Amino acid sequence: MPDMGIGILAFGSIAEEPGAELAAAVTRRIEAETPFAVEFARSSHTRDGAPTLVPVREGGANVPASVLILNDSVTVADAREMLYRRETGRLHDISTVSQAAWIAELPGFAGTSTCLYTAFQPNIRPLTAEKLAELAVCSAAAPAGAERRDGISYLQQQKRRGVVTPLMLAYEEAVLARTGARDLATAWEQARSGAVFD
Repeated sequence: MPDMGIGILAFGSIAEEPGAELAAAVTRRIEAETPFAVEFARSSHTRDGAPTLVPVREGGANVPASVLILNDSVTVADAREMLYRRETGRLHDISTVSQAAWIAELPGFAGTSTCLYTAFQPNIRPLTAEKLAELAVCSAAAPAGAERRDGISYLQQQKRRGVVTPLMLAYEEAVLARTGARDLATAWEQARSGAVFD
């Protein structure tokens, strides 16, 4: 069976928010599951420290993902550049794309010739529900919160997508405890208003 060309494995926010450039190149989506375990293990600089899903070697879980199939005119180099720009927000500075070790490849995944994905390294230590909640609430109170690019909003998004990881339930409970809220929507509002507990 002929391959479907180049794909992007989307397992975090990119699944719902690929960005205009990538979205314009997508011809179809294939629902899949990550072939590796992921966890809320990276504090994202572009999200004011919010915890995000990244591949992990210990713990974590395989989670729902989408393979974004790109049109036939897109080369692997083009796909790397689009993914780089989407993840970094650098629209013109692509001089280091080829050296971006965090863009990984899965040859032949889900029928593609090559499937690219983001493989940022975990950087949250200690990796506990309480630490995740602290980072999420702080990011919601920061400028990222106003754009819904914060940890609480990201957690809501992944929960809606059916993602479940070993830390996820305790993480959500810790966010609710820290904000005194009954649900994540209210927790976000509490964080934005500054009404949180130490």
